[in-house]
Amino acid sequence: MSKKKKHNPETTITNYYDLKSDKVDELVSALKDGESAKDAEPVTTNIGEITGEAEQKDKHFDPYKIDKLSRIPVPVKALFIKWWFCGVACYFFMMALGINIDALDQMVITGIGLGIIVDIFVNPIYRFLETDEREYNAYMMFPFPFKAYWTFLANMAYYLVVVTLVAFVYRFLHDANMPVGVEPLLFATFCLIIDMTFIGVKDLIVFVVKRGISRSRGGGSSAGDEA
Repeated sequence: MSKKKKHNPETTITNYYDLKSDKVDELVSALKDGESAKDAEPVTTNIGEITGEAEQKDKHFDPYKIDKLSRIPVPVKALFIKWWFCGVACYFFMMALGINIDALDQMVITGIGLGIIVDIFVNPIYRFLETDEREYNAYMMFPFPFKAYWTFLANMAYYLVVVTLVAFVYRFLHDANMPVGVEPLLFATFCLIIDMTFIGVKDLIVFVVKRGISRSRGGGSSAGDEA
């Protein structure tokens, strides 16, 4: 039988930690090359050099630049978002189900569906776009920052009323010998007008109440000071 070769621990450790002078020279050379390259090519913020696009040579990256969406006025964005989703509700509920159900059921389903869409999509989009000033509160009937079941049910009931009034508008036009077909663009326009009318009245009432409360508090404090 062959005997196993014995390793001397002291010899093995010594050989393992032998200084590799050639490797050290390669490392120093690489570091020198890196430093010289760094000195020769300073870091740039030019987009054309970073992305390789020659047509953007004069443009520089600005992390604080305001995007194009932020430049659009809040009323334009708020009204367009609500108008677009009203058209979506008309297309997916009123037009899609109009052949199979009667007009009353069609109106009820569309109103409830629009309330669900506003609560799930429109209001969260407003919350995503708003700042600390809460500028989108003026475009919501129930501008509450928290999600609750009662707001979900309230939006369904409210937009059922809105869609019912839209149906009366179509009926009025028909009786006035101006028959128009139900389609998303006109339906969304009628919904937006009626909806913003109610919201405008609500905002006015809230403003008057808050102003009255602030005046009463101011009058009470001044009367107390005089006493």
